[in-house]
Amino acid sequence: MSQASDPVKSEILLVEKHVEYVKSLDKKHDEIEYWMTEHLRVSGVYWGAVAVHLLGRGDALDRDGIIAYILSCQNDDGGFGGHVGHDSHILYTMSAVQLLVMYDALDKIEAKRVVDYVAGLQDKVTGEISGDSWGEKDTRFAYISLAILSFFDAVDTIDVGGVVSYVQKSMNYDGGFGSGPGGESHAAQVFTCLAALAIAGRLDIVDRDRLSGWLAERQLKSGGLNGRPQKLEDVCYSWWVLSSLKILGRVHWVDRSRLCGFILSAQDPDAGGIADRPGDIADVYHTCFGIAGLSLAGYSDCPLVEVDPVYCMPVAVIEKAGLRGWASRLPKEWK
Repeated sequence: MSQASDPVKSEILLVEKHVEYVKSLDKKHDEIEYWMTEHLRVSGVYWGAVAVHLLGRGDALDRDGIIAYILSCQNDDGGFGGHVGHDSHILYTMSAVQLLVMYDALDKIEAKRVVDYVAGLQDKVTGEISGDSWGEKDTRFAYISLAILSFFDAVDTIDVGGVVSYVQKSMNYDGGFGSGPGGESHAAQVFTCLAALAIAGRLDIVDRDRLSGWLAERQLKSGGLNGRPQKLEDVCYSWWVLSSLKILGRVHWVDRSRLCGFILSAQDPDAGGIADRPGDIADVYHTCFGIAGLSLAGYSDCPLVEVDPVYCMPVAVIEKAGLRGWASRLPKEWK
């Protein structure tokens, strides 16, 4: 565990290249990748929108076009699919709501329909949340249910205690969290569980020191972070690990300067975008979470918008939505 000097300095972030890369993604209708990713199109739009917002270029994308597209993906059950005509899923409902919040258009949908859809995914006996009508359970969905409902000031429409109990049962001896009870600790699941507990105001159940140590050990010699032991580093974990450490008040437990260097080395200097690791092909998912990681790490060679570690959206947007209360509820020694 090492302390990095402030401010964090590293190579140059190719801001304009990344903005143009994100803008180009909806113009590739003649490429097979465009159609192969149709099932997660809504989340793809969210990743791109977060990236440009954190780069300070929130006006780079077609706001009205995005809003119209998102509205077209809502189904009769109140949830949203990954694309027009696709079945509803809580993952895509989250991305849809986040986009509408970022573009100040949440009033375009009927809150009760979305709230009823999310509340209907909870098992009233166990408190577990399903991802869709087919019943898959996962700690991701525990977090997402609380996050979506918080945007509508409707968290109390579900059994929060049941959600917290499910998350707590998913906590392991190493301080980490898995996808469910008995699941292996994984950095992405750690984020979902910590963020869920932050919204619920129950971070008191976390073993802060043990979990912080486990997260800090995710940094490898390259400076990059992995999601669990014995795995390769990956740019996306710059978000999953640092967001968790930010909530815990322990971002300084990793070498942020080396991490920034790793993220920047995965940029495509010609077409823009960021890949999972240097030498691979860039994609919007890693572009989003790479930039979010840089924001959390305090990268300072160019101004980045501050990202909220619970909602993965600009802090200013979350403050406007009245949802930064999670930060004021942190234990005093965590701040």
